[in-house]
Amino acid sequence: MNNHQVPPSFGDILIVDDHPDNLRVLSAILTGSGYKVRKAINGQLALKVAQNSPPALILLDILMPEMDGYEVSSLLKTHPQTAEIPVIFISALDDVFDKVKAFDAGGVDYITKPFQSAEVLARIKNQIILRNLYLQLQKQAQKIAEQNVLLQQEIKNRKQAESALVEANIELQRLASLDSLTGIANRRQFNESLNREWQRMAREQLPLSLILGDIDYFKKYNDTYGHLAGDFCLQQVAQAICRAIKRPADILARYGGEEFAVILPNTKAEGSLKVAEAIRHEVLNLKIAHAQSAVNQYVTLSLGVFSVVPQDTSDPSILIAAADKGLYEAKEQGRNRSIVKTF
Repeated sequence: MNNHQVPPSFGDILIVDDHPDNLRVLSAILTGSGYKVRKAINGQLALKVAQNSPPALILLDILMPEMDGYEVSSLLKTHPQTAEIPVIFISALDDVFDKVKAFDAGGVDYITKPFQSAEVLARIKNQIILRNLYLQLQKQAQKIAEQNVLLQQEIKNRKQAESALVEANIELQRLASLDSLTGIANRRQFNESLNREWQRMAREQLPLSLILGDIDYFKKYNDTYGHLAGDFCLQQVAQAICRAIKRPADILARYGGEEFAVILPNTKAEGSLKVAEAIRHEVLNLKIAHAQSAVNQYVTLSLGVFSVVPQDTSDPSILIAAADKGLYEAKEQGRNRSIVKTF
């Protein structure tokens, strides 16, 4: 059982979506984590299924023909049998107005398409835990009404519920922003940070630099030492890069399998090259043996560097493309080096 699985006693989940592909993908994600899944292709069918046999939770698409998700949720809330079922909306709509409307219609959470498996599972688990804690508290409150001696137990359970909520929210935030293996920012957090820094540097007309680094011959490393050693190597490299970047504003992320990215706000090309070289030397100083490397007896990094003053008329993709080109040239020129690209 993985971190997202819950006991069967937590019940099943009803997925409502008029697109078979979405039903198939969500069903595979949930059944793979031990959930029972039922599916409905429209709002009318969803209402019948929920009233006949209420699920533990409903994943509800917003944009559906004849009856949209908002109307379905509102109708669910008017029936005592279905009013308390948690509803998580799923939609490609990402406007604040759409989210507010979803919560006004009775939703407890909102997942934006295209969805990530880890996020879907974390949000579902969070709501199911809260729902079951709520049901437990209801049951205990009923006993308290019959026996005043249970009052202290009720207070204790409420504290447990609050603690579980805090822990669930912490876990959700961790899953949403951190790479589970290395503990540094993940690709999603990288994209958000790069866009944010691009806009900030554009406003202030200051340079923004990006370093893309790739472990040399990492596939051969895995083939030689095994994937467990490869994972440990990635963790050590991530820690080494953390030591090499000094400023709190600098952001390190795992960009891909063995590829890392460093965002350097307010940093010119010369300064970013110094950081890249510091990173390269820090990794080399780890002295992680790499017998199959064609460039060094130890694990090394190749790095591409690019710096630009962002403009409102462009976007961060030019930064990524140029740094990636520098990384490619570093590999072409023999690896274990840093290459700065300029316009």
